[in-house]
Amino acid sequence: MARTALLNVMTQAAIKAGRSLVRDFGEVENLQVSRKGPGDFVSAADRKAEEIVRAELTKARPTFGLVMEESGEVEGTDGQHRWHVDPLDGTTNFLHGIPIFCTSIALERAGEIVAAVIFNPVMDELYTAERGRGAFLNDRRLRVAGRSDLHDMVFGTGLPFIGRGDHGRTLRELRYIMPEVAGIRRCGAAALDLAWTASGRLDGYWERDLNSWDIAAGILLVREAGGFVSDLAGKNKMLESGDVVVGNEDAHKHLLRLLKQAEAPAKS
Repeated sequence: MARTALLNVMTQAAIKAGRSLVRDFGEVENLQVSRKGPGDFVSAADRKAEEIVRAELTKARPTFGLVMEESGEVEGTDGQHRWHVDPLDGTTNFLHGIPIFCTSIALERAGEIVAAVIFNPVMDELYTAERGRGAFLNDRRLRVAGRSDLHDMVFGTGLPFIGRGDHGRTLRELRYIMPEVAGIRRCGAAALDLAWTASGRLDGYWERDLNSWDIAAGILLVREAGGFVSDLAGKNKMLESGDVVVGNEDAHKHLLRLLKQAEAPAKS
């Protein structure tokens, strides 16, 4: 696959950050035994990866803005372009020595996501997409899963934890969806859930209360792999609302219907 100059810049930044994370990940197991724990170390690894990505992107396109998990938003001078950067998606996995995490970079142009890179360094999987040019995994063209029967589908989601999210609503959604499907997975990295939906490993995925850097790249991957993407209201407001529902046409339709049914009792 021939990549554009912009996608090459994003790819190199993600790979460089991912390699740094893998080196630091090798130290996590040793840090688990200390009384203080690895939290401070992981935060440092996260910041270091973000600095790598920021340096690479800024060097190539100094006028573009940035929206970053660790450093917040940096206004660009061109007014049209913004990078959305999650240097370490799956921080809790990383913290506990679970090898499911990634670096995610998306480029927004005039309000539309036009390029995306998600790099899973442990599995050496590089997901890339550009608007109108398809989605790829290590240069192999991606398509969303083709299943149409809800009972055969496996969905990904996120689960709230201490101090975050609406636990009751999540349990209500699971009660409606679990009896209808082949399985539900909680992998702990939203960007990878979206990438795995684009690649057909998951049939669909939904989650609430996310940030733009969590989902921007994955949204484009799913769309370019032939999938459907919306917020939970069925609209195109994912970056604003922080919620997302994705899948092939049937999976997306099933998920929206079941989530609406789960919400109805709370309103009655």
